[in-house]
Amino acid sequence: MVEARSMIRAGVVAAAAAIGLSTAVPRSAAAQVTAAGSLDAFAMRVGDCFDDVAFDTEEIDVVPGVPCGEPHDNEVYAIFDITGDWPGEEGVEELAFQGCYDLFAAAIGASYEDSEIDYTTIYPSPRSWKQRDDREVICVAYHMEYEKLTGSVLGSGR
Repeated sequence: MVEARSMIRAGVVAAAAAIGLSTAVPRSAAAQVTAAGSLDAFAMRVGDCFDDVAFDTEEIDVVPGVPCGEPHDNEVYAIFDITGDWPGEEGVEELAFQGCYDLFAAAIGASYEDSEIDYTTIYPSPRSWKQRDDREVICVAYHMEYEKLTGSVLGSGR
């Protein structure tokens, strides 16, 4: 797993085959992931769960999605867009980190300081910002002791 609070760039480099995924993740009528498969990083939703294989590269476009009821490494707890002009790489990192921190307590049900859950971010790279008009930041929760999660962390108070 990535180091606590480190920043990961979302971009357009990694391919599903590079992380061993071959099928798109199936979703229920309620849009929940129902079986393991490729989860498009540009189509992730709050409540999507996935494993760490995606963090093997700095720029990702696919993650290994899994149902949240099965053991998993990460869960998307918030998504927001960065507004305005390109703030530079350090600016994007800071906006992503602070925005996910600000959304943490409402999503998890406990303050960051009182939680056993840590977070990281997936945010636009300079390339995805320019080529894909990518402004999206994905806030990702994981257990701070790197234990597998089972079930959703949303509203859990963990």
